[in-house]
Amino acid sequence: MDQASAPRARLGLVFLLAAAGVAATLTPGAAAQDRTGAAPRDRTAATDRTVSAWLPYWGDTKGAYRDALQNAAHLHTVSPFWYRATSATTVKGQHDAGDRQVIEGLHRAGIKVVPTVNESMDAAAMAALLHDRARRGAHIAALLRLVASRAYDGIDLDYETMATTGTARMRERVRTGYALFAEELCAKLHAKGKSCVITVMARTGGSGKAYDYVRLGKAADRVRIMGYDLHWAEGAPGPLSSLAWYEEFLRYATRTVPRDKLEVAFPGYGWDWTQGVRARAKHVTWKEAEALRRRKGAAYRFDEKSGTPHFTYRQGRAVHHVWYQDARGVAAHLPVLRKYGVRNSGLWALGFEDPGFWKALRGE
Repeated sequence: MDQASAPRARLGLVFLLAAAGVAATLTPGAAAQDRTGAAPRDRTAATDRTVSAWLPYWGDTKGAYRDALQNAAHLHTVSPFWYRATSATTVKGQHDAGDRQVIEGLHRAGIKVVPTVNESMDAAAMAALLHDRARRGAHIAALLRLVASRAYDGIDLDYETMATTGTARMRERVRTGYALFAEELCAKLHAKGKSCVITVMARTGGSGKAYDYVRLGKAADRVRIMGYDLHWAEGAPGPLSSLAWYEEFLRYATRTVPRDKLEVAFPGYGWDWTQGVRARAKHVTWKEAEALRRRKGAAYRFDEKSGTPHFTYRQGRAVHHVWYQDARGVAAHLPVLRKYGVRNSGLWALGFEDPGFWKALRGE
């Protein structure tokens, strides 16, 4: 499932995670700190911080960083979307990956920095890697070196390609292998005082079956559910999320993962579909969607059933349907989280969202 159109087809500067390669990127102080294996200071002093958010590496990255600082009272963790695994031993860093100024600035604001790694390997490649003890161990070692390369507080794994490719049988092999991998990785991270976060797709119907919620929930500190893309770029127009869908995946999630470990991430974006055209929909942030709606003079509509806004406009002869999420929609969805005892939420992504998102979290 592609979460944010072309930008999430990650390309970037190669970050080779051979031991010598990583050592060259470290300052002496950072290397000494990480070699101790000591637990990091708990930089999240405010116990009422309940939100995590991803920081994209494309677009207005400075604006996204400012967004995090301005809303630090809510944020316990920021996950810069900086890395992509392309083999058992190689991870690629995106533009400005590992920016120490960003890391230090977030830490000064009391926010933990847990960078995200996604993967380019399909189900077949990942199944082979995960079920091979030596290759699985090499991949864990590569990720541990990445965490040690900066003053990171842990790591967030957003492995989606393996979950949306291959046959159902192959994804079952991914499911068992990924659970074993996560258990081993999280144990080693915990031994170093680092957090282990696993991002998963919502488990509904045939979706999300590549993730063993029970085992991942036991191994990880946090399990982040992507509460978006119910309708996505290559499908039919419709809401990115809905009240009924949240009910469905939260029923399953709260039966299988401790509630205090669960996070539900809200979308700060939407899709612009062209009616009758099978081409991929265009990704729009909330800011872009609202600017487009005003520019086209389109009426704001709110679908009470799904709890999401949408509008329609014309461009030449083409009719466009835009579905997205705003503060009103988030306010409509939050009671479902409360119903299931889930206190923690997330945001994809900083700089995308309706500024009213933060007020909605406070119940304003």
